[in-house]
Amino acid sequence: MFKKGSKPLPIESIFKLPSSIPEFPPGDGFATGTIDLGGLQVCQISSFNKIWSALEGGPNNQGSTFYEPSSIPDGFFMLGCYTQPNNRPLFGWILAAKPNVNNCFSSQTSLAKPTDYSLIWTSESRKLKQDGGNCYIWLPTPPQGYKAIGYVVTNSCDKPSVEKVRCVHSDFTDEIELDRWIWGLDKKIFTDNLDIYETRPKNRGVNAPSVLTGSFVVQNGDELPSNMSPVYCLKNMESNLVAMPNLSQIESLIRAYSPRIHFHPDEQYFPSSVNWFFENGALLYEKGKENEPSRIQPDGSNLPQGGCNDGSYWLDLPTDDSAKERVKKGDLAHSCAYFQIKPMFGGTFTDIPLWVFYPFNGPARVKVNIFTVPLGKIGEHVGDWEHLTLRVSNYNGELKNVYFSEHSGGRLIDASEIEFENGNKPVAYASLHGHAFYSKPGLVLQGSGLIGIRNDAKKGSMMMDTGVAAMVVAAEYLGPVVVEPLWLNYSRKWGPKISYGFANEINKMRKVLPRVIRVAFDKFVRGLPGEVFGEEGPTGPKLKSNWSGDEKY
Repeated sequence: MFKKGSKPLPIESIFKLPSSIPEFPPGDGFATGTIDLGGLQVCQISSFNKIWSALEGGPNNQGSTFYEPSSIPDGFFMLGCYTQPNNRPLFGWILAAKPNVNNCFSSQTSLAKPTDYSLIWTSESRKLKQDGGNCYIWLPTPPQGYKAIGYVVTNSCDKPSVEKVRCVHSDFTDEIELDRWIWGLDKKIFTDNLDIYETRPKNRGVNAPSVLTGSFVVQNGDELPSNMSPVYCLKNMESNLVAMPNLSQIESLIRAYSPRIHFHPDEQYFPSSVNWFFENGALLYEKGKENEPSRIQPDGSNLPQGGCNDGSYWLDLPTDDSAKERVKKGDLAHSCAYFQIKPMFGGTFTDIPLWVFYPFNGPARVKVNIFTVPLGKIGEHVGDWEHLTLRVSNYNGELKNVYFSEHSGGRLIDASEIEFENGNKPVAYASLHGHAFYSKPGLVLQGSGLIGIRNDAKKGSMMMDTGVAAMVVAAEYLGPVVVEPLWLNYSRKWGPKISYGFANEINKMRKVLPRVIRVAFDKFVRGLPGEVFGEEGPTGPKLKSNWSGDEKY
């Protein structure tokens, strides 16, 4: 228990989704509780017994808490302990495993007891605010041919029993890398060079067999080379992706978890469906024939297919001024969310990127101290693809994370830290004109100090429920079950390249600023990336790195 009289920490509450996980239609291995990795069965454990808490250090200096899994099913074994920062509700999981004797590995080979333990760190003799006695973090010593997946954490100096945990045969393991920071000690106060991180597979993507375990890694001293990691993730030896959802189950997931996107009250440029964009006069240009654009067919059937982004073709708005202005504003009533379904972490998770198309991206604005300076046409471009990604556990069908894309990067956020509406539907805020997605309203600056490009997110009267007009455009693991629209395989730009006379635009803005901050403004402008001044339309979803890989965060 935490100390009486102290303000409760967020981790003292257990997060649950606002509504129950849906009942899924029948299928093969999706949401059945266990997944067979081809000789090793694994399950996801979300019930824990607390071992020890640090009450300082880590995010927000609120410490972290260590747990061991509880209520492990019969025949399954613990692979390691779990920890998370205290600054958010408890919403974690870790894998347990049992050998599958009906597969290629027998019960004597897929799992093995450790031969010993090494004490990696202890809180003894450290003047650390803590709860639960002292902490001892032990690394299992695996027998030859096996790897440790996680650590054992105790509040006793006695070495744990070798029956406590299991190591995994090397054939079922793969390399990890550091993920989000969990906890560490202030180097100015403590002599330890201790940091604890979440782990994730080093090899990630739709074809990667590496399996996320929910474990952590201790970095005590200089960082170890990747080939000397003390713990490893798992690997799926099966190739049939039996735990992935079928089409009926996908439809249930979209009904349950499709996000609701809120737009800024001052937004002028809204999404539309791709077909609406085509039907309302979008044009296809070919290099060398710039004076002979073709009107795009409503289904995109005259778009060039395949190839590469070689600059041979691009799309643009109608040439008629009134039609151009109307199309730039989009049509929220005819907007559509395009859903891609793909395996992640060896088919133990389903990633569901949903893509939203905007005919036009509005101009940028810069915050300079207390002033907001519009940048004229700078930042404008035709065609804007944005996306959110739902990350769903294939063990039970629960939404675990949401990825919010923000320009060239983004953030993966736990379900416990996001806003929900209408049951289990995540809320996203689209920034004014630039359409980056954020989990909370407010101002995010791209820059440093008091100067940066504004990303304003606020709930206005306009909202898009992405589940209302949802279209599954790709689920490659299902084969021909999902037919991809023709426009998805158009591999060139969705807008022309525009070179603005940025010097004149910048000078106009500069003149309205007080002289005392012009120097800082000039420095900021010199640091802006070149693409801000020469805008061009984006490529489509299928050419983005996350189409077959992991998200950037």
